[in-house]
Amino acid sequence: MAELQTSTQLLLLAAVIAGLILIVTAGVLLCRQFRKNARARELDGMDGFDFEYYCADLLAANGFVEVQVTQSSGDYGIDILAEKDGVTYAIQCKRYTGLVGVKAVQEAYAGRDYYDRMVGAVLTNQYFTKPAAEAARKLKILLWDRDYIQAMEEE
Repeated sequence: MAELQTSTQLLLLAAVIAGLILIVTAGVLLCRQFRKNARARELDGMDGFDFEYYCADLLAANGFVEVQVTQSSGDYGIDILAEKDGVTYAIQCKRYTGLVGVKAVQEAYAGRDYYDRMVGAVLTNQYFTKPAAEAARKLKILLWDRDYIQAMEEE
C-alpha cells in the first residue's frame, strides 16, 4: 500500500514538473513573439533615412564590411553599398507600410550596374508583391524582407 502511495506521489510530482516546464516554455515563446512584434512596430515607425542607417548597422553586425550609406539624392536608387566574403552589393532600402513592388527591383537592378556591384538587393521592413518577386528572379536581384531582417537581428 505504501509503495502504491509513493508511486502515485511520484507520478503526481512528475506531472506537476512537466506542467511547470510547459508553462515556462510557453512564457518564453510568448515573450519572444512580443519582442519580435515590438521590433517590427519600431521598424515600421522609422523614417526612411533612419531605416537606411539601421539597415547599414544591421548589415555590418552580420559580417558585411565597407558598409556605406549613399547620399540621399542622386543615389541611382541605391541606399547602401557593402561587401561580404568578397562579393560586392548595391542595396535599395524600402521602409514601406505595404507591399514592395517592381519599381524597387528595377531601381536595385539599375543601381547595381551604375555602382558596378556584383549583387543587387532590396531590403524592406515589409514583403514583396508577386510581380516584384518575378522581376527579381529574372533580373537576379535579391529580395530581403521583414523575415530576413528578423533573422539578421537574431544572429
